[in-house]
Amino acid sequence: MVSDNRIGPPNFGSERDMLRAFLDFHRATLAMKCEGLTDEELRQQSMPPSTLSLLGLVRHMAEVERAWFRRVFEDNDAPMVWSDKIDFQAAYDASASTRAEAFAAWEAEVENSRRIEQKAESLDLAGFQPRWDEEVSLRMVMVHVLLEYGRHNGHADFLREGIDGTVGA
Repeated sequence: MVSDNRIGPPNFGSERDMLRAFLDFHRATLAMKCEGLTDEELRQQSMPPSTLSLLGLVRHMAEVERAWFRRVFEDNDAPMVWSDKIDFQAAYDASASTRAEAFAAWEAEVENSRRIEQKAESLDLAGFQPRWDEEVSLRMVMVHVLLEYGRHNGHADFLREGIDGTVGA
């Protein structure tokens, strides 16, 4: 049984508070989907030909956090975590990874993203997205990353169910 210690987003609040709360809720959801599993279980892949695993999703979301917060608002040339080029698929290969390695990278990127968002004076903060070669706002980045979590947490639901039958939230 997985414990649900997530803090649900509020029903009312400012735009920024709502975005922040929903993003943190989805971050906590990914962590919850991985709770109580061994490294081997976290590396368990869905079904051929897919190599998707829970650990791969954690690694991928570390890359997403880095690409959309650190690289946009701090260092456009910051290297990705698991690839020499901008290859989000490389993160999915978790065959030699461990919970400790993947979660350390992901948690570090999440904390960096939170720091960037919290110090920004407004959601209109502009940053340069090198992959798109154009400027984007912090608002757009937060919505984009929130959508990434929503999409991949759906994958995490199916992966976790396949591992031990755990379903829900």
